[in-house]
Amino acid sequence: MKAPEINQEQVMKVLDQCYDIAIKGLATSKNCTELANEYLSRFDSQDIAVKTMVTNQIAMCTTSGFLTSLGGLITLPVALPANLATVWYMQIRMIGAIAVMYGFDPFDDSVRTLVYLCLTGTSISKICRDAGVQFGNKLTLTLVKKIPGAMLTKINQAVGFRFITRAGSKGIINLTKMVPIVGGVVGGAFDFAGTKVIANKAIKVFGRGELD
Repeated sequence: MKAPEINQEQVMKVLDQCYDIAIKGLATSKNCTELANEYLSRFDSQDIAVKTMVTNQIAMCTTSGFLTSLGGLITLPVALPANLATVWYMQIRMIGAIAVMYGFDPFDDSVRTLVYLCLTGTSISKICRDAGVQFGNKLTLTLVKKIPGAMLTKINQAVGFRFITRAGSKGIINLTKMVPIVGGVVGGAFDFAGTKVIANKAIKVFGRGELD
């Protein structure tokens, strides 16, 4: 049987859907703002609140049945394994919560783009340059906030392309080859190490303003 494949445009549809759910929430899952406020209310230290939230989110996602239960609530515009979509959703919600905890608005288009960039776990400057963003020696949060909407869309598309090229080389993703992005997609395992890298990236970006 031929393995399912999705292209760059479909990847972006999935990421957009996951982001929209992350900021609006599910019946059985808090949105990123609610999640952020829950931890901020429990700790006096902002940084401790963030780190505790990240640790708990990763631990929660490794528990038996958690991804499966959420996956059934996510309806996507393209055919994609529910567990893969759910991992993306959980990672995006976690990054969004980190952004909120450091004072960013998840409904802002530039924040959406930064969340997607963090999701790659790679060089933000390189992806932005590949998308055609012109800047000096250092890309800053202030500059990203000033990028017009049309250019933000191009950066988002570059993120989608990055996922494609990490899994294949012809503009499509073979879903059985996505282990580098999500460990054991077919079996439903949660990518612990990869999510930790993503979380650290988000903390550097939103907490310290370090894009690379």
